[in-house]
Amino acid sequence: MVSGGTQSNLIVISAILKPYESVISANTGHIHVHEAGSIEATGHKINIIDTKDGKLTPQSLKLVLDEHTNEHMVKPRLVFISNSTEIGTVYKKKEMEELSLFCKANNLLLYLDGARLGSALCSGENDLTLSDLSKLTDVFYIGGTKNGALLGEAIVINNNNLKQDFRFHLKQKGALLAKGRVLGIQFIELFREDLFFVLAKHANSMSMKLSHAIKELGYNFLTESTSNQINPILPNEIIEKLNQKYAFYVWSKIDDKKSAIRLVTSWATKKEVVDSFIDDLKSM
Repeated sequence: MVSGGTQSNLIVISAILKPYESVISANTGHIHVHEAGSIEATGHKINIIDTKDGKLTPQSLKLVLDEHTNEHMVKPRLVFISNSTEIGTVYKKKEMEELSLFCKANNLLLYLDGARLGSALCSGENDLTLSDLSKLTDVFYIGGTKNGALLGEAIVINNNNLKQDFRFHLKQKGALLAKGRVLGIQFIELFREDLFFVLAKHANSMSMKLSHAIKELGYNFLTESTSNQINPILPNEIIEKLNQKYAFYVWSKIDDKKSAIRLVTSWATKKEVVDSFIDDLKSM
């Protein structure tokens, strides 16, 4: 149990890799974009793969391996993926199985960032289970912070070779909390009577309500998402008006007149707030 997602990624990746080894990530990956260079600060390079949907494939991984052939370069060792991804897409079971097989065949470790795992597992297109992840990944974590907990993530190490002395890494990175039971209590409650999944399903349903309404107004999306994150493409003048009332940010510029914004719903998002957003967008 650790306090947050960035701390999870920092500890897991730095614990697994030798000094000359690197981690492979999509260009949208949290470790690449939103962690203030924490992985680079440990001395490890991130090999970036450009993707349109935020997901990695065996074919894209092979390109990285083919480019790194000897001791003059870093040695790719760990594959970092997120589910759901940072742009709302979700890995299907077949995709995970293909990644897992490729990693095993090429002496790579597979690590899944589960900050939004609840949303991914409750997505309308999901066919993965927690049990599947235990078989297909070397390490993953279950995100509590983004799914109802005050704070906390649960790191699950499936590969026995990675377990030894892990608690030393926790302590060295400031994650071995004296009041660590506060984290544990939250996960006990989240998995009591499937509350973890109930909360995630609510977040997804609010997101899909937004998505359907925006599509009906004729707007396109940066990616097709069935999770709690959507990226509608709107005129900049409408974005400016919405920003006066709602908190969100522009994900990417499409052209001089349009941009993709990032809308995220949560376990606490109220239906009436979603309705209000939809009504305001219609009026604009």
